[in-house]
Amino acid sequence: MADSSEESTVVENTASGDDTAQPGGSDSGNDSGNNSDTGSNAGIVTTVPTGRLQVSGTKLTDESGNIIQLRGVSTHGISWFPDYVNYDAFATLRDDWGANVVRIAMYPEEYNGYLSGGDKAALKQIIDNGVNYATELGMYVIIDWHVLNYAPSRHTQEACDFFAEMASKYSGHDNVIYEICNEPVGADWNSDIKPYAETVIGTIRQFDDHALILVGTNTWSQDVDSVVGNTLDDGNVMYVAHFYAGTHKENIRNKISTALNAGVPVFISECSICDASGNGGIDYASANEWLDFMNSNQLSFIAWSLSNKAETSALISSGCSAKSGWSDGDLSETGRWFKSAISGR
Repeated sequence: MADSSEESTVVENTASGDDTAQPGGSDSGNDSGNNSDTGSNAGIVTTVPTGRLQVSGTKLTDESGNIIQLRGVSTHGISWFPDYVNYDAFATLRDDWGANVVRIAMYPEEYNGYLSGGDKAALKQIIDNGVNYATELGMYVIIDWHVLNYAPSRHTQEACDFFAEMASKYSGHDNVIYEICNEPVGADWNSDIKPYAETVIGTIRQFDDHALILVGTNTWSQDVDSVVGNTLDDGNVMYVAHFYAGTHKENIRNKISTALNAGVPVFISECSICDASGNGGIDYASANEWLDFMNSNQLSFIAWSLSNKAETSALISSGCSAKSGWSDGDLSETGRWFKSAISGR
């Protein structure tokens, strides 16, 4: 749990309006809803982070030593939804949602991925645009090597080549974060993921000694407790946990708590409030429990995904073609919930 002696700025819960779309509110229209106000937004850390990020114990701090909680959204794969990486979209997320970070998802595999037929130059240009927009807007940006459903060591050399290029280009940016393996599957921490991470982190550190690096963990980044007792020898690394509230509940929170209690810093770099497929119904009760847990532990979190894909986890309504400036009516139910969760309103 958060140490009350640690300095942070907090706000009161100001959530209002339609409770079915508000974190912590009642949900009379969904059997999975929470029928009481949990006050999930109370006590969100609202310190505006400045400069380079540093891990301190299990907390994330800015260059002034303030404990901060990054809250933002992830793109879907930029091979498929590139148009959401634009200045006005990021400005909308910052100004209307209160987001302070955007995650840019680069799929190595899958259709038109970075290593599977995609236009590498065009994909890297999208990342460069995103880094520039985030920098201009005073936001943090995560460059995500979106490993999915396989062991990251399948592409160790390719990952090193990619991150060498990214780190050499952005080493002067205090706001760039590197996520080196999104959701490993079929990979053991000790024998596969950790050796891969040591190699890729070693490459990044040749160009950038200080950047925050996020490392995915076993089983779609559900088993963050697997690193306890065998963490990486790097002082600015956080270990990734993901959840989808309709599927993942107390069992995953217990794993995160085990890691935190052992001094392992955890970062929620992807989450949603439906089931693990990215689809299905919204479980508001579970979502509110997760929001309480993240806020009470000052865990940074990133919502999946900034797209209008016809699935529950998409933040934009499938009928909305706008790429920025979204009204609440342009958002999906998931989008409205996360807008409130991120903003604390």
